[in-house]
Amino acid sequence: MKQFFKMFFASLLAMVVCGVIIVGLIFGSVASLMSKKDKTTTFKTNSVLVVDLQKHIHELGESNPLALFSNELSSTAGLYDIVTAIAKAKKDNSIKGILIKLQPGSNGWGTLQQIRMAINDFKTSGKFVYAYGENISQGDYFVGSVADSVYLNPVGNIELKGFSSVMPFFKNTLDRLELQPEIFYAGKFKSATEPFRYDKMSEPNKLQVSQFQQSFWKEYVKAVAEHTHADANTINEWTNTGAVQFPGDALKYKLVDGLLYWDEVESRMRSKTGTKANANISYIAVSEYANTPLLDLKNDNARIAILFAEGEISDGEQSDDYQIASRSFVANIRKLAKNDNIKAVVLRINSPGGSALASEVILRELQLLRKKKPLVVSMGDVAASGGYYIACQADSIFALPNTITGSIGVFSMLFNIQGLMKNKLGVTFDGVKTAPYADFPTVARTLTADEQQRMQHSVDTIYSIFKSRVATGRRISEADVDSIAQGRVWSGTDALNIHLIDGIGGLGRAIHSAATLAKLTNYKVSTYPERIDKWQSMMRRFKTNDVSEEMMKATLKQELGADYEWIKKIQNLRKMQGKALMMLPMGMSIN
Repeated sequence: MKQFFKMFFASLLAMVVCGVIIVGLIFGSVASLMSKKDKTTTFKTNSVLVVDLQKHIHELGESNPLALFSNELSSTAGLYDIVTAIAKAKKDNSIKGILIKLQPGSNGWGTLQQIRMAINDFKTSGKFVYAYGENISQGDYFVGSVADSVYLNPVGNIELKGFSSVMPFFKNTLDRLELQPEIFYAGKFKSATEPFRYDKMSEPNKLQVSQFQQSFWKEYVKAVAEHTHADANTINEWTNTGAVQFPGDALKYKLVDGLLYWDEVESRMRSKTGTKANANISYIAVSEYANTPLLDLKNDNARIAILFAEGEISDGEQSDDYQIASRSFVANIRKLAKNDNIKAVVLRINSPGGSALASEVILRELQLLRKKKPLVVSMGDVAASGGYYIACQADSIFALPNTITGSIGVFSMLFNIQGLMKNKLGVTFDGVKTAPYADFPTVARTLTADEQQRMQHSVDTIYSIFKSRVATGRRISEADVDSIAQGRVWSGTDALNIHLIDGIGGLGRAIHSAATLAKLTNYKVSTYPERIDKWQSMMRRFKTNDVSEEMMKATLKQELGADYEWIKKIQNLRKMQGKALMMLPMGMSIN
């Protein structure tokens, strides 16, 4: 009886909690809708649009039905929403200017470049753009340099130190654990497996990273030069000598236009907006201003669809928010192919690649889509390896100068746990089989020479297919593809020079190209898939994974922050053991 009451009250409590959540969601949704309705008509005149660089910006926006229970906004704008909002603010008389909040964040260089371009276009309206920070990183300053005035806290910090890329190497750890990686790869620059087979970067890897660093740095110096009016040689000298250490140095070299506290910056904005000294300035967060509800396509003709592809490429159904899962993604492609109102598609890629099989499945569906309507690719921070594979046969491909792309190569990897289990834990393996390859591939023993040859042959075959897909899509010979492939990573600028892409530009240029190919002059833009709903996302994870596992992941993510991505990447590699992968190396980034 005691156990009965225990179960009864536990169930009752669960029902009450569930009921509260459901009621909360209903009221939250209603409040969110009412709020959106009001905000489209009640923005104050003389408002300032705020672009906060500390917030991580995804390609696709998010909606949060649980915002009622917190101080968060009911929706978070994606990159396209932000760019569109800035363009809208350019013509909106209620918006008098933009404030760029310079706070260190985790956004990629392609994302930062797209935002910088949008704000630069906003400036042609004659409205003011201010940037302010207390701790200004190089990424912050890249965007902030476009402002009319950049202000730094008098005791703040600003970076001008050059770029670095640091990669972790796990070989010594694996040796100590007696975990033996069995690695197979095609392409001398294919460095994704280097952390497991070396204890430092190979010379080819150093060469490719150094080259795209230099390409990115030229873009950065160009941005600094626009604000300081110094030449590239002078800026490089400041960097190499570490000339900028203190706020006074930044002011001396005109990196910033003033050393001001926040209240002093606000005083200047009051003057710009005509706000009285004792009144609050009307700030509007860019996510709040974007206010881009999903569009009903039923009665609208002549549309261009943007299909967002963000995250690693994986097999099967989607199980994570930012993931390009083949089955789920193909469903969206087919939806666009069947929709007669969609006249052209822009595929927006922000992906380091992933499963070779999933990449092929997605490419095939894109080929079928392209037979029905134009397909244009727009590359974000990264569209490399499998991310380039799914892009290579589009009608046109556009990237930003600071896009990481290429990495045309393949690898496969197994971890032999025999030594670890036997020598560290005392566990051994034995068994019987009906045929020589019945237990292949296996982690319980070292692969035989014949099995190793089979693995390498599989990788070489898929690499050959990869090069042939690129040769067909880019209309160049396989020999030419091989000369720029080998797993090598390129910047968007270099990718244009070697014909991996057709032009430099952001989403706007890709949309314009799609409209031209579809012969459209009047059209609307729709985005796919739907915004990520945080509530549905949570329910999906609880459905596909154990609740305790999800709680542990959430705790690790909260404690480790950005470092949690390392664990996630290693977990994904473990899941793909023995499968062919088209993926960028871990740590392939610029700071």
